[in-house]
Amino acid sequence: MPDPTPNLVPDYDLVRHTLATGVEIDAVDVGPRDAPVLLFLHGFPESHRTWRHQIEHFKDRFRCIAPDQRGYRGSSKPQEVEAYTPDKLVADVFALADACGVDRFTVVGHDWGGAIAWAVALAGQQNGRVERLVIANAPHPWLYQRALIQRPQQRESAQYIRAFRDRDNDALVREHGLVGILAKAVKWERSSAMPDEERDRLLADWKDRDAAFGMLNWYRASSVHVPAMDEDAELPEFAKRDFPKVTIPTLVVWALDDLALPPVNTEGTDQQVEDLTLVEVPGSGHFVPWEAPDKVIDAMEAFLR
Repeated sequence: MPDPTPNLVPDYDLVRHTLATGVEIDAVDVGPRDAPVLLFLHGFPESHRTWRHQIEHFKDRFRCIAPDQRGYRGSSKPQEVEAYTPDKLVADVFALADACGVDRFTVVGHDWGGAIAWAVALAGQQNGRVERLVIANAPHPWLYQRALIQRPQQRESAQYIRAFRDRDNDALVREHGLVGILAKAVKWERSSAMPDEERDRLLADWKDRDAAFGMLNWYRASSVHVPAMDEDAELPEFAKRDFPKVTIPTLVVWALDDLALPPVNTEGTDQQVEDLTLVEVPGSGHFVPWEAPDKVIDAMEAFLR
């Protein structure tokens, strides 16, 4: 088991890939080239280093690929909202696999990376490219939309998304970078699991105005409806219809102290996934890959056997 201290996890060289989707993506690519592939997707507002502990642990037996997704760090940061629709973000994942010469892989996602991982799994299970799915605190998209309408706790926890989408906050972002809107819209607390050097990386990333708007565009391009607290909202059409089931083996790791995505989001997952393993992690907040890295690694070890 690796030492869970984030200070001891090294930097990895990034490889720049020009993808068939028209963007340039920086990605970690470590581990044996002939080994099974784990393709890690980070969420908002982080980077490939979300998965630093897991990459370090699995790189001896797996080829670990972890991009900075479009809108983040040194990767392409188109400024138009339309560049961040989910179909384009999903296409980036398959295009990255192609650029790396990878046919089949396990997709691993957290937060927004998890949302995209759900969609990648649904697409990739049909053509055999995606073998397994690993999710950390990212609800199934169909269940998340229903929770936003039907569960007051989740609706309240998601009100920050309305602020992220509000163009009236753009001046704040231009003046202060991403940290300005985070301070306004999110109860952002420093985790004791994140050392100063990791926090400093994030703060530097958040100063980049193009990156800040790129990150926010993930929310602005999404069709998920986040009602106001007093809104008498109805389910969108896509959430009324039956959703295709995930048929590949799926691991969902859920930190129970997540303020943005409370555990209510796991309810019904077993009805959407035919082969589900659910591992709950008490005592960890939203960023479970680095807040409780040993728990995530243990769950993945058992699942990947």
